[in-house]
Amino acid sequence: MVFYVRSQDKPEVGAELDRLGEAHWSYMDRFADRLVLRGPTLSADGSEHTGSIHVVDMDDRASAERFATQEPFWQAGLYEEFTAVRAVVLLREVADPDIPHSLVTARWPPLPRTADDTDPRLQDDRLSSLLLLVDDDGSRTTGVVATVRALPDEAPGLVQPFADRLTGGPVALTAQRWSRGGRS
Repeated sequence: MVFYVRSQDKPEVGAELDRLGEAHWSYMDRFADRLVLRGPTLSADGSEHTGSIHVVDMDDRASAERFATQEPFWQAGLYEEFTAVRAVVLLREVADPDIPHSLVTARWPPLPRTADDTDPRLQDDRLSSLLLLVDDDGSRTTGVVATVRALPDEAPGLVQPFADRLTGGPVALTAQRWSRGGRS
């Protein structure tokens, strides 16, 4: 099962993140064959780390939560919170780390899945990845996550038609800077 794991930094932890960087990398290396997507969320100007996302294939929710809580940044108390949500990968491309990206997200109350939810029908080639968030048994949608080769002011518009179609009406999307993670 694939899970979207998002961790939010506590304020002013940049130096500690740097200090524990190798421990974080070593921990992530243990899951390299299970990581579908990963990378930090960034401040509006792209200069500061604000959190992390990891899309990881795990046996169950408990394993995904263990993955999040045994991560060195979490263990050191550098994250305010984490979220682990089951996901279905609809699109997966390797993001170019030299091109600015945004992470676009939306959450909504559970809705029954339909045939439309696996067909994003997005024509824009700036979409790097698209995840459908689902409940634990996979029968209902609960949100969407995308990485887009665009800055946050433009990125939501590229995902909006798909999100609106899933819910049958307008969806509030959020966007923030994101960068592909992983060892070079």
